[in-house]
Amino acid sequence: MLELSNKTNLLESNIYKYSLQDVKEPNLYREVYSYDDVPRIAFNHRRVPMGMPKDIWITDTSFRDGQQSVEPYTVEQIVELFKLMSRLSGPYGIIRQSEFFVYSKKDREALLKCQELGLKFPEITTWIRASKQDFKLVKDLGVRETGILVSCSDYHIFKKLKMTRREAMNTYLAAVSEAFEAGVMPRCHLEDITRADFYGFVVPFVNELMKMSDDAGIPVRIRACDTMGYGVPYPEVALPRSVPGIIYGLQHFSDVPNEMLEWHGHNDFYKAVANASTAWLYGASGVNCSLLGIGERTGNVPLEAMVMEYASLRGSFDGMDPTVITEIAYFFKNNIGYKIPPMTPFVGRNFNVTRAGIHADGLLKDEEIYNIFNTEKILNRPVSVLLSKTSGLAGIAYWINQNYSLTKEKAVDKRSPLVIKLKEWIDKEYESGRTTALSNSEIEGKIAEIEKEGEK
Repeated sequence: MLELSNKTNLLESNIYKYSLQDVKEPNLYREVYSYDDVPRIAFNHRRVPMGMPKDIWITDTSFRDGQQSVEPYTVEQIVELFKLMSRLSGPYGIIRQSEFFVYSKKDREALLKCQELGLKFPEITTWIRASKQDFKLVKDLGVRETGILVSCSDYHIFKKLKMTRREAMNTYLAAVSEAFEAGVMPRCHLEDITRADFYGFVVPFVNELMKMSDDAGIPVRIRACDTMGYGVPYPEVALPRSVPGIIYGLQHFSDVPNEMLEWHGHNDFYKAVANASTAWLYGASGVNCSLLGIGERTGNVPLEAMVMEYASLRGSFDGMDPTVITEIAYFFKNNIGYKIPPMTPFVGRNFNVTRAGIHADGLLKDEEIYNIFNTEKILNRPVSVLLSKTSGLAGIAYWINQNYSLTKEKAVDKRSPLVIKLKEWIDKEYESGRTTALSNSEIEGKIAEIEKEGEK
């Protein structure tokens, strides 16, 4: 049967429909996932077309997945972070949603206080167990959408749930039916999709979800969850690890609209950001993230990273205020006591700091030589240097000019007597066995001492 595709505007063959393969033994993809070896990346040389949606956005899981790996936030901390996210999101809601737990009294108090703020973005959603009581709770809280877990790999279906694929599908579909009865829009979290039988379970299951959605007149959001970080962004990779293949397949074989398709990834193999960007490129409107990437094991997709990816792909922040990223980092450090690894992009202490003398010499001439972009304008974080035994005269001069806001005729250069004397002192410090970097207060104290001696 030929049909005119509303995606490609081409006649396409639409005869075959994937049906559930209710196997007796689980398909664990042992050639790829042997467990005793690093997972292998298999290629089948099949390409799928890129198709970035007209509208793309970010969703947040800081108060759900993020909280599972750190000491739970207080109500006050959640409210403040929610306000900061709203400011970062901008007037067009690029950070579209934020999901909350609702089980404890504290969870519900935080949700209600965030609702009371009256902010348009991010929209508050929840994550619940798939039960009538929980759906009613969500409805009573005035929340439109909730996430429910629908694990889709045989690792989970056979080993954790102790079910067959048919039994799992029927259980999930019954839960979605209960959501519809409660008048709640379900967001189905397809857990462990990068180890799932895509055509034998995922596509037939999602096809049933789309039918139910059409019958009920209620949308169903599909969240493709790379729970273990196995996803791979490269073209021509074989399923189940192919991010392009998963996103394209959910659209092409299950007719999931772009705006109902979302990617949720983890960073176990350092591919979280690349995979999320790939999901955008191949047709998912939403990518699910957490602030600073905080989440299970190696963490989720860092929200601040996708803000930058958005600007890179779209050529604009579209109303987002990236300087709030720096405020968020300070809040985590000063109010929550969270230690951000210093080398973390955009938020770490050393993100735009150089120690090397040759780099500092370049910064002194033109900061664009060694700074990734105008970090002072975009993130409200001026480029800086950290003084140590490798800083050199140029690094010291740059540090003095920046620390004391000296510009033009007041600025010192690497030939300045003050710079030379400070360099001599720094060299002696490290010759005496020092191994740590110098603090700002130490350097300021020594400068005051040198200037005092110069007055005599």
